[in-house]
Amino acid sequence: MDIVVTVAGPDGHPLLRWSGGTARCAIGRGGISCDKHEGDGATPVGRFPLRQALYRADRIAQPATALPLQRIGRDDGWCDDPADAAYNRPVPLPYAASHERLWRDDALYDILIVVGHNDDPVRPGRGSAIFIHVASADFTPTAGCVALTIADLQTLLRACRPGDQLIVAAS
Repeated sequence: MDIVVTVAGPDGHPLLRWSGGTARCAIGRGGISCDKHEGDGATPVGRFPLRQALYRADRIAQPATALPLQRIGRDDGWCDDPADAAYNRPVPLPYAASHERLWRDDALYDILIVVGHNDDPVRPGRGSAIFIHVASADFTPTAGCVALTIADLQTLLRACRPGDQLIVAAS
C-alpha cells in the first residue's frame, strides 16, 4: 500500500491518504524538501518503506498492525549526531552523542512508525529520526516527521503491512 502525503488538502492543510483512509496531518516546519539535511525541519521527498511501529505500553494498548511492533522503553533513544557511528539508528540511553529520547513526557511518540529514510545506506547529515507519529492538538509543524491524531494513526496502523511505503512528493 502507498501512503501519500498531499501538501494542501481542500482546507489548505496537509493530508495523508492511503487505501481506505484520508486524514489531516502535520509535516515539517521547513515544508517538503528534495534536499533534506539534519536540522532543517523539512519532511524529505521520496518513497520510503515503513520499517516498524513503536509504542508506549504504559500509556496505550498494543496497536493492531502487521508491521513489526516493539515497545518503547525508558532507555530508548535515536541518534541524530551526523558525526556518530550510530547516526540515524536506535541507541540505548544514556548515550554520549546527540540523540532524541523516544520515551517522551508528551504524547507525540506514544505510537510511531519508523520511516526508512536515510537508513540504507545511512548518509551522515542527510536527516535522521523521520517518523509518522502522534500530532500535537493544534497540528503544530514537526521537525520533519509526518504526524496524525492518535485515532488516525491507529487506523493507519491497522491497514499497514510489511512492504508498505510512505510517498512524499515535491509540491
